[in-house]
Amino acid sequence: MTDSWVALEPGADPAERVRVLHRAHAAFTEAGTVPRPVRGVVADSWRRSARAGVHPDGSADIELADGDLGTYRSEHPLAHVMPLMRELLGSFASDGRHLLAVCDAHGRLLWVEGHATTLRQAERMNFVPGARWSESAVGTNAPGTAVAVGRAVQVFAAEHFVRRAQPWTCAAAPVHDPRTGRLLGAVDITGGDGLAHPHSLGFVQAVARAAESQLALLAPRRPAAGGAELEVLGRDQAVLTSGRTLRLSRRHSEILVLLAAHPEGLTGDELLCALYEDGSVTPVTLRAELARLRQVLDAGGAGRDAPGLLASRPYRLTEHLESDLAVVERRLAAGAVTDALASYRGPLLPSSQAPAVVRLRRRLADGLRAALVARSDPDLLADWARAPWGEDDLDVWRALAAVRPTAAHRSRLAALEAELGVPAGPWRPGGR
Repeated sequence: MTDSWVALEPGADPAERVRVLHRAHAAFTEAGTVPRPVRGVVADSWRRSARAGVHPDGSADIELADGDLGTYRSEHPLAHVMPLMRELLGSFASDGRHLLAVCDAHGRLLWVEGHATTLRQAERMNFVPGARWSESAVGTNAPGTAVAVGRAVQVFAAEHFVRRAQPWTCAAAPVHDPRTGRLLGAVDITGGDGLAHPHSLGFVQAVARAAESQLALLAPRRPAAGGAELEVLGRDQAVLTSGRTLRLSRRHSEILVLLAAHPEGLTGDELLCALYEDGSVTPVTLRAELARLRQVLDAGGAGRDAPGLLASRPYRLTEHLESDLAVVERRLAAGAVTDALASYRGPLLPSSQAPAVVRLRRRLADGLRAALVARSDPDLLADWARAPWGEDDLDVWRALAAVRPTAAHRSRLAALEAELGVPAGPWRPGGR
């Protein structure tokens, strides 16, 4: 195995890296080290690891140390459920000579606890608090892969991408914010062959669900009338749910999107500039539009004792207004690209020409596209490229053709490049 990998430079073809790893896995299988055949979740992870340029002789880098680690840890949402996870997993880890580990959404280990001897052994491969164990950093491993795919994963011995981790077996499950669905991190149990039983995976999944239930109990309640929700992605007219469901006009949809994005409020002049491309609309016209919106909102919340949703001086919302736009933004900011794409129903108010709405729409789409291209996951790229808003997206089609160069993908990319009059993409022979 060593000689095969040394012969491959870091820039080698990812497909060749995976083929070599498959041969190495077969050698381990013959020795009775791991089950066969290669599981799909592992093979997919190997491919992502190879594309990310991970080398099997590499090791994790420590990104958070000393005071930075302590501060970050104390402010992280998972700090609130660490006592619960220690209670459920701590004695199991210590008695079984295993480790309890918790990472954030970026795969950085925040806590690593357990048997003293096992802790010292783990230090040799930098499996320590503050180290980055994301899949893109150290390849296939339970906490990093669980964060990458958004579901529980168990990794056995030689299924690990880097050699230093291959004496270990681990199982990890992601933990999400129960209110927003945002990925917070993962809880992991790491040790020797004793963790190879499928019950280890079920155990860590149960701990993750218990942590989410605890977070739901600890989450501060919204104001009594704070359950209003706004749907604005993939539709020209927003749908507001607050007491009852309302379909808003296009202009009222734009106003609510902008006020939700500026909880501090906007002056009349600021709203005029945000909503209209020229100066032909007067402040009087805008005030009349806002008055009509207030009537609609008050009628939609009829029967509530709380004040109306829209206040003035400056114009602002009196309650928290959750939106599908905000959900995608939070998940994207947390690095949960799969979850963000799953929540993206389409462009923000696609027919709106309001300058500020156009900027928000472009910012969200560009951020999601950039994250997809950077992730280089062929399934996620294909989901975007096949959607109505992505069928002419040159950057995404180039990225898709690079990681999954099928005849159909190459043909579509060539046609798109010809339509746009741009040079051929880098997927072509000799293009890299």
